[in-house]
Amino acid sequence: MRMLFTAALLALASPAFAAGPPQFQVRDTADYVALCTTPPSDENYTSAIAFCHGFGVGAYHYYAATTAQADRFVCPPDPAPKRSAVINGFVTWAKTRPDVMKTSAVDSIFVYLSGAYPCKK
Repeated sequence: MRMLFTAALLALASPAFAAGPPQFQVRDTADYVALCTTPPSDENYTSAIAFCHGFGVGAYHYYAATTAQADRFVCPPDPAPKRSAVINGFVTWAKTRPDVMKTSAVDSIFVYLSGAYPCKK
């Protein structure tokens, strides 16, 4: 019964799960940087920036949920910086490092975060 209910919900909600424009596929850091730097004049600007923020926040929250406090290597200050400031900092950092553009976006995000917000142990 539960599986039938879940299948029905997914069928009804399927238009909401549309893939979107090809640039919404984050295959590497270059894709993520392109997404996060979508110009306001682009017809997909709002969706692109929301996806950019959601991707970054999702990666960080997964890390925080699965990494014990004692094992963390990224420790944002309190109060935490604004999300847009962190993303802008990452984009600036990534653009100066062409070697990271073909690597995993999540890996690059955490290389940046560990340098920008290291834990003091």
